[in-house]
Amino acid sequence: MLVAILTVFPGGLGAVAMAQDEAGGPAPSRMDGVAWMNIRDSAGVQLADYTFVSERAGLADPGATVVWTLIGLEFVGYMVIVTTAIWFIGYALSFAWLDLFADALQGAVNAFADRLTTPAVLITATSIGAFFVAWFTVRGFHSRAVAQTLTMLIVAVLGPLYLVSPLAGALGSDGLLTRGRDLGIAVAAGLNGADARNPDLVLSTLQGEMADNFARRPVQVWNFGHIVDDRSACAAAWSAGMTAGDPERTQRELGSCDDTVAVTSAQPQVGQIGTGLILLVSAAVLLLFAVVLSLRLMRAALDAIYQAFMAVFGFAAGGFVYGPTQSFLVRNLVNSGIAAARMCAYTVFVGIYLLLLGNIFQQARGQVVAVIVIAAVVEIVALFQMGRLSKSLTRGSGWVANRFALAVQGAPAGSGGTALGMGGAGGGKGSSGGSGAGVIANLAALNTVNASPLTAWLLGRTLNPLSPLAIGTMRNDRVNIATAASRWESHHWRAMGRQNWRLLARQEAGEWGGIHTELGLNRALKYLENNRVPAEMLPAVLRDAGASHERIHHHMRARQTRDDTRSRNPYGFPPLQKAVASGHAVLNHVGTDAEMAFAAQAVSDADSLARHTLAPAPGAQLDSSFIARVQQHWDSDRALRANIDPAEWNMVGRDTRTAIAHRLATEHLATARAYSAAPTAAHRAELAASLRRLSNLDHTLPEFGLDPWDL
Repeated sequence: MLVAILTVFPGGLGAVAMAQDEAGGPAPSRMDGVAWMNIRDSAGVQLADYTFVSERAGLADPGATVVWTLIGLEFVGYMVIVTTAIWFIGYALSFAWLDLFADALQGAVNAFADRLTTPAVLITATSIGAFFVAWFTVRGFHSRAVAQTLTMLIVAVLGPLYLVSPLAGALGSDGLLTRGRDLGIAVAAGLNGADARNPDLVLSTLQGEMADNFARRPVQVWNFGHIVDDRSACAAAWSAGMTAGDPERTQRELGSCDDTVAVTSAQPQVGQIGTGLILLVSAAVLLLFAVVLSLRLMRAALDAIYQAFMAVFGFAAGGFVYGPTQSFLVRNLVNSGIAAARMCAYTVFVGIYLLLLGNIFQQARGQVVAVIVIAAVVEIVALFQMGRLSKSLTRGSGWVANRFALAVQGAPAGSGGTALGMGGAGGGKGSSGGSGAGVIANLAALNTVNASPLTAWLLGRTLNPLSPLAIGTMRNDRVNIATAASRWESHHWRAMGRQNWRLLARQEAGEWGGIHTELGLNRALKYLENNRVPAEMLPAVLRDAGASHERIHHHMRARQTRDDTRSRNPYGFPPLQKAVASGHAVLNHVGTDAEMAFAAQAVSDADSLARHTLAPAPGAQLDSSFIARVQQHWDSDRALRANIDPAEWNMVGRDTRTAIAHRLATEHLATARAYSAAPTAAHRAELAASLRRLSNLDHTLPEFGLDPWDL
């Protein structure tokens, strides 16, 4: 996997650079992709002009052609990585990147400071600060009262000066960051034996030395097996050939300076592929070092900008208030100064690192590849050391800020401890600077701000505004609040409805013996359904009324069986259809544990049939002979159809038919009650006979004529 990365990725970079070269440029071999970085070695040759001097094999030697192609791709990839790494370090130290948005940041922060520093804010903050002075005086803490008074006076004097241009101290030409960078560059220049104090000149010198150590000498050893610069004439010849971008000219010039080894080693060799892989690994480490250094420098600068911005709150209001707000201002000011120290420390670190590498290369005496490998190891160690340096500066920043905050809060000298608002930044073992505890403390502080009611008011009454669902939660809460009265009223009504259902169940069950009897439970179930009680609520209401789970299950089962098996003939009488269905269900469930529930259902439906069947009018003239003929044959449907035709049913009077229906319904109710009271075989036979009569007299087709229940 590593070999694939180190061959395919640089090869891709080389292909891109070669494609750009073919598009045209100042020199035939220039790598335009990195030429704009303008990185030069100590002889003034651009790294983008470097070429690998070798003879191109032809079609007659395909193996040499493949070797030449692989070396060429590795070479271009190596040069791209090294040039980019050197440019990264110089660009980060030059602060040119900060100029891109410095003006915009200063304008935005100045406008913010103008809006924040109003008389109302100042009067409020000083009033709160004066209250603490009075409180400390009354309580006898005179040292704290004096410290608070002096702090307020200092903030009042320095505040207007700072708020005129808050970021000037950080981003200005004479700001902390620039002075820290310049001091670091001066120290680095001194460590490298230079007396120049011009930062741009020093940066150019540092980049030139890095170009020599990581590009010029390694490429010469890779190409020719030794350093060409050992002879001044050969060094000049090689530089001229690289600048011209002409490998053949370079070979001729090297031959003219008697470097015959360089001329004869121009034939590409397989071993040079392995050398290229070693150099690529070292270049990747160099690039990683450059990126980490650049990110830390940029982070230090951006941290200083952030602290300077947050100090606006302290000078505008927070610095007048005793406690965490004053500590916050102190921390901002101290961290701004520490940012400059970071810039100086990182720059000195780079100077020492380059001095060490330069000495290693000077002592190598031509063993450049070995030194490159050692340099890669040194760079890896330097990455870890840089991390330790960063954590040390962070802990030092917390300790200094804590000591200042303790002094501002009037703590006795040498008392130790942690100032209000400093959290774990006291600088001891528990210091959170650079540790996981610091991250937890910061997250806790952020969560406190997020959960604050003041934050919610400032952000449009939005609770926990940093939550990813804050907007949706806000809208949902507002809808819930707006509809709370309606939902409470609906809940109250539903509660009254449930109470009515309980009373109804108990009242109707009491008519037939109570909820603990089969008849009472079935009647309660019937009237709950008649009152449109939801089906899913029926068991709960009956259970609350006093019925057991098992009996409720039996009666629900009996009612569902009646509904599933009853006839739905549109010409039939619904109460009659239900009475017949529930009666047959009783006969089909004899001997089961639910038999009495089915019997109670039959009684309930028989009672409904009797109540919905009309009785003949008082004094009505009845056709006694017709009634007698019906009674004679009503136990058989065939006998009825054979002896009484449809015309007779239609011709006989309504009162006569009603008298037959009323008698059948009354007798069926008595039969169902008798079976429910005593489920004997005799009563079961009487119930079956009554069901036959009801079924025989229920004319399900109009052709059969009117039946006793037709009006």
